[in-house]
Amino acid sequence: MPLPHRHLTSVLVRREGESFLFDCGEGTQVSLRRLNLRWKGINAIFISHTHADHITGLPGMLMLTSQVERTEPLYIIGPPKLKEYVETSRRTLEMHINYPIIVQEIQNPSVPQVVFQGDGYSVRSFPLSHTRVCVGYALIEDPRPGLFHPDRAEQEKVPRGPLWGRLQKGESVQLDDGRTISPSMVMGDARKGRKISFVTDTLPLESIQTEIQNSDLFFCEGMFDDEHVQTAREKKHMTARQAAKLTASAGGVKKLGLLHFSPRYTDRELALLLEQAQQEFENTFLTRDRYTCTIPYEE
Repeated sequence: MPLPHRHLTSVLVRREGESFLFDCGEGTQVSLRRLNLRWKGINAIFISHTHADHITGLPGMLMLTSQVERTEPLYIIGPPKLKEYVETSRRTLEMHINYPIIVQEIQNPSVPQVVFQGDGYSVRSFPLSHTRVCVGYALIEDPRPGLFHPDRAEQEKVPRGPLWGRLQKGESVQLDDGRTISPSMVMGDARKGRKISFVTDTLPLESIQTEIQNSDLFFCEGMFDDEHVQTAREKKHMTARQAAKLTASAGGVKKLGLLHFSPRYTDRELALLLEQAQQEFENTFLTRDRYTCTIPYEE
């Protein structure tokens, strides 16, 4: 439930001029406005499951977006019943929507799959285990080209100018002497793109480890402390320690951001969840409303 100083779950990721929202809890639009973020720039909203605390912010977001000029479609992606929820809300609230909305229900959500693709990235869903059909997501950038080595280009007698640019874009070029120069002759090895994973409302499945592996940032629920591990199991949630163990076992995850806490914990008491998680995975932090961070590229 929302608390006076703690809203419901939602994570906004901005990348190269595009924005993606993962879950849309009640009041999401309030935080967006307080951060002065452009909701018009949201390309896609990914919903983990259709429990109210993860989806009731959608109607407000849809109506808010109608107040700005927009021609690009908004994609809303998630498990079954998502389309019914969106269509019922639009009809009952008589929404005025002046832009295309494309709702895509994930077919066979029990199978990991790519559910959205764009220029240089893809978003993958994977199954979780909750009291309702639920999925996690990973936004994965394509590998980036390796570094361009001017000294190699000069050694191959490639003239400066457009040919250098074409090589850096991954194109082979032909020189006046008839030789063909491929990018691999003047470029270093491909570099890793960034990866962000998002998991909430699930038991700690071993299969999640494969999906979150090598994440630069992993958002995961930390609903309870050790004392309430049985409650977590009954409600199909994770404790903070279980989330951290999962992260440590996955391999290659750089940072864990805990979210989606039980309302039984005050903001001060959340320190206990952090302490228990850091015993398993040191680079863990507690997310807060309107917390922002930057994820740099690996060089």
